[in-house]
Amino acid sequence: MMNAETRPPVPPFTQETATQKVRLAEDGWNSRDAEKVSLVYSVDSRWRNRIEFPHGREEIVAWLNKKWAHEHEYRLIKELWAFGGDRIAVRFAYEWRDDSGTWFRSYGNENWEFNEFGLMVVRHASINDLPIKPEDRLYHWPLGRRPDDHPGLSELGL
Repeated sequence: MMNAETRPPVPPFTQETATQKVRLAEDGWNSRDAEKVSLVYSVDSRWRNRIEFPHGREEIVAWLNKKWAHEHEYRLIKELWAFGGDRIAVRFAYEWRDDSGTWFRSYGNENWEFNEFGLMVVRHASINDLPIKPEDRLYHWPLGRRPDDHPGLSELGL
Protein backbone atom coordinates (compact mmCIF):
# COMPACT_ATOMS: atom_id res chain seq x y z
CA MET A 1 0.00 0.00 0.00
CA MET A 2 1.42 3.38 -0.98
CA ASN A 3 0.48 6.94 -0.05
CA ALA A 4 1.99 10.37 -0.66
CA GLU A 5 4.27 10.00 2.37
CA THR A 6 5.60 6.52 1.62
CA ARG A 7 9.35 6.25 2.28
CA PRO A 8 10.74 3.06 0.73
CA PRO A 9 11.94 0.60 1.59
CA VAL A 10 8.89 -0.48 3.54
CA PRO A 11 8.42 -3.42 5.92
CA PRO A 12 8.68 -6.31 6.14
CA PHE A 13 12.43 -5.80 5.85
CA THR A 14 15.01 -8.10 4.31
CA GLN A 15 18.76 -7.92 4.94
CA GLU A 16 19.09 -5.80 1.80
CA THR A 17 16.21 -3.42 2.52
CA ALA A 18 17.08 -3.01 6.20
CA THR A 19 20.68 -2.16 5.25
CA GLN A 20 19.38 0.32 2.68
CA LYS A 21 17.05 1.92 5.27
CA VAL A 22 19.97 2.36 7.68
CA ARG A 23 22.17 4.02 5.04
CA LEU A 24 19.34 6.33 4.00
CA ALA A 25 18.94 7.36 7.65
CA GLU A 26 22.69 7.96 7.99
CA ASP A 27 22.72 10.08 4.83
CA GLY A 28 19.75 12.10 6.04
CA TRP A 29 21.26 12.84 9.45
CA ASN A 30 24.61 13.73 7.87
CA SER A 31 22.78 16.35 5.77
CA ARG A 32 21.86 18.13 9.02
CA ASP A 33 18.65 19.30 7.33
CA ALA A 34 16.10 18.92 10.12
CA GLU A 35 13.06 19.56 7.91
CA LYS A 36 14.17 16.94 5.37
CA VAL A 37 15.12 14.42 8.06
CA SER A 38 11.76 14.83 9.81
CA LEU A 39 9.90 13.59 6.71
CA VAL A 40 11.02 10.00 7.33
CA TYR A 41 9.17 9.99 10.66
CA SER A 42 5.41 9.65 11.00
CA VAL A 43 3.57 12.84 11.95
CA ASP A 44 3.03 11.36 15.44
CA SER A 45 6.43 9.65 15.78
CA ARG A 46 7.55 9.06 19.37
CA TRP A 47 11.21 9.26 20.41
CA ARG A 48 13.32 8.57 23.43
CA ASN A 49 16.73 10.16 23.00
CA ARG A 50 18.80 10.15 26.18
CA ILE A 51 16.52 12.04 28.60
CA GLU A 52 14.44 13.80 25.94
CA PHE A 53 11.16 12.60 24.48
CA PRO A 54 10.23 14.47 21.28
CA HIS A 55 6.79 13.60 19.93
CA GLY A 56 5.70 14.46 16.39
CA ARG A 57 7.51 16.08 13.50
CA GLU A 58 7.38 19.64 14.84
CA GLU A 59 9.16 18.63 18.06
CA ILE A 60 11.59 16.43 16.10
CA VAL A 61 12.58 19.37 13.86
CA ALA A 62 13.13 21.61 16.90
CA TRP A 63 15.13 18.88 18.65
CA LEU A 64 17.35 18.25 15.59
CA ASN A 65 17.99 21.97 15.05
CA LYS A 66 19.02 22.34 18.70
CA LYS A 67 21.26 19.26 18.45
CA TRP A 68 23.10 20.41 15.33
CA ALA A 69 23.49 23.96 16.67
CA HIS A 70 25.47 22.44 19.56
CA GLU A 71 27.23 19.53 17.79
CA HIS A 72 29.54 21.20 15.24
CA GLU A 73 31.17 19.33 12.33
CA TYR A 74 28.80 16.40 12.94
CA ARG A 75 29.68 13.21 11.05
CA LEU A 76 27.78 9.97 11.63
CA ILE A 77 28.12 6.30 10.71
CA LYS A 78 25.22 3.88 11.29
CA GLU A 79 25.34 0.10 10.97
CA LEU A 80 22.57 -2.49 10.88
CA TRP A 81 22.58 -4.64 13.99
CA ALA A 82 19.37 -6.69 13.60
CA PHE A 83 15.99 -6.58 11.90
CA GLY A 84 12.67 -8.38 11.76
CA GLY A 85 9.29 -7.51 10.30
CA ASP A 86 8.75 -3.79 10.86
CA ARG A 87 11.68 -3.25 13.25
CA ILE A 88 15.37 -2.43 12.82
CA ALA A 89 18.12 -2.21 15.45
CA VAL A 90 21.10 -0.01 14.65
CA ARG A 91 24.43 0.77 16.25
CA PHE A 92 26.12 4.05 15.47
CA ALA A 93 28.99 6.37 16.26
CA TYR A 94 29.38 10.02 15.40
CA GLU A 95 32.05 12.65 15.91
CA TRP A 96 31.47 16.30 16.71
CA ARG A 97 32.95 19.22 18.59
CA ASP A 98 31.33 21.56 21.07
CA ASP A 99 31.53 25.35 21.29
CA SER A 100 34.77 25.15 23.29
CA GLY A 101 36.47 23.07 20.56
CA THR A 102 36.43 19.78 22.48
CA TRP A 103 35.91 16.78 20.21
CA PHE A 104 33.66 13.85 21.10
CA ARG A 105 32.83 10.47 19.69
CA SER A 106 29.31 9.49 20.65
CA TYR A 107 28.37 5.81 20.57
CA GLY A 108 24.93 4.34 20.72
CA ASN A 109 22.16 2.00 19.74
CA GLU A 110 18.78 2.75 18.26
CA ASN A 111 15.65 0.66 18.02
CA TRP A 112 13.29 1.66 15.22
CA GLU A 113 9.70 0.66 14.43
CA PHE A 114 8.04 1.51 11.10
CA ASN A 115 4.50 1.71 9.78
CA GLU A 116 3.38 0.13 6.50
CA PHE A 117 4.47 3.26 4.60
CA GLY A 118 8.10 2.99 5.75
CA LEU A 119 7.77 5.95 8.14
CA MET A 120 9.40 5.54 11.54
CA VAL A 121 6.79 5.62 14.30
CA VAL A 122 9.08 4.84 17.25
CA ARG A 123 12.77 5.62 17.86
CA HIS A 124 14.56 4.66 21.08
CA ALA A 125 18.19 5.85 21.31
CA SER A 126 20.81 5.17 23.98
CA ILE A 127 23.99 7.24 23.61
CA ASN A 128 27.30 7.74 25.42
CA ASP A 129 29.76 10.56 24.73
CA LEU A 130 33.53 10.08 24.89
CA PRO A 131 35.84 13.12 24.72
CA ILE A 132 38.59 12.49 22.15
CA LYS A 133 41.73 14.30 21.07
CA PRO A 134 41.55 15.94 17.64
CA GLU A 135 44.27 13.54 16.42
CA ASP A 136 42.07 10.56 17.42
CA ARG A 137 39.28 11.55 15.06
CA LEU A 138 38.41 8.93 12.45
CA TYR A 139 35.79 10.74 10.36
CA HIS A 140 37.47 13.22 8.02
CA TRP A 141 35.21 13.34 4.97
CA PRO A 142 33.77 16.70 3.89
CA LEU A 143 30.56 17.55 5.72
CA GLY A 144 27.58 15.74 4.24
CA ARG A 145 27.17 12.18 2.98
CA ARG A 146 29.83 9.66 4.00
CA PRO A 147 31.75 8.55 0.89
CA ASP A 148 31.02 4.99 -0.21
CA ASP A 149 34.69 4.06 0.16
CA HIS A 150 34.93 5.29 3.78
CA PRO A 151 35.07 2.36 6.24
CA GLY A 152 32.02 1.55 8.31
CA LEU A 153 31.98 0.94 12.06
CA SER A 154 33.03 -2.71 11.86
CA GLU A 155 35.90 -1.91 9.49
CA LEU A 156 37.07 0.84 11.87
CA GLY A 157 36.94 -1.55 14.81
CA LEU A 158 34.34 0.55 16.66
